[in-house]
Amino acid sequence: MAESVRNFYDELAGEYNLMFEDWEASIARQAAALGPILERECGPANLVRILDCACGIGTQTLGLARRGFRVTGADVSPVAIARARLEVSARGLNCGLYVADMRDLSHVPETGFDAVICMDNALPHLFCEEDLAQAAAEVCTKLRTGGVFVASIRDYDRLIEERPVVQGPAFFSDAGRRRIVFQLWDWVDERRYQFHLYITRDTPAGWQTHHGVSTYRAVLRDELAGILERAGFIKVRWLLPAESGFYQPLVLGVAAHKDGR
Repeated sequence: MAESVRNFYDELAGEYNLMFEDWEASIARQAAALGPILERECGPANLVRILDCACGIGTQTLGLARRGFRVTGADVSPVAIARARLEVSARGLNCGLYVADMRDLSHVPETGFDAVICMDNALPHLFCEEDLAQAAAEVCTKLRTGGVFVASIRDYDRLIEERPVVQGPAFFSDAGRRRIVFQLWDWVDERRYQFHLYITRDTPAGWQTHHGVSTYRAVLRDELAGILERAGFIKVRWLLPAESGFYQPLVLGVAAHKDGR
């Protein structure tokens, strides 16, 4: 699983921003939604240390760092981390960035974070409850007592009933040239689907298409909450988009004291 996910994001890293109509606007918009939640849970931005454990090329890392949070990023894809380092440097930010699988965060040297985040439906790349439990336990080791874990996933409680097969297409313009982005979801069984991402661009050399394939396992909200609670999180709760302003449902959990409080 880790190798296939890594390959998917290695190949996508150079074009990841093209999934968005305006990546810079999305960076700012997501940080505007997440920032107040993190400040409410952890305190003033300039005092809050965050680990973004599936940071990709930096969508949340960049936006939160701009808002004054002290952000460290990690991702399973070394190519995505290389791109994130370029993006951090281009913006004059200071973020440590490491290659690490969320199921083994030992390659991130720091610990005692006030918050760990895992956004953009990264957790459902883990195919079984054991992998999710391992990731939750690793996150817990990186948090201080009372630190908060915040993750976003698609609304699978609804999606497994609807079983959609296509998302998009969306048509964008880049300096007068068209760009088309769409997804196909090929359901393997009741919980797993192959995710086909297409980014097609009108370039000076003609139309060019990036096609990437990965697999997700639909994770239900109660299922994920139970995994987090068994991993040592308390006060596990969900914020839906209407309440949080974020585009996916968010789960929050607090790292308990060693005595379970």
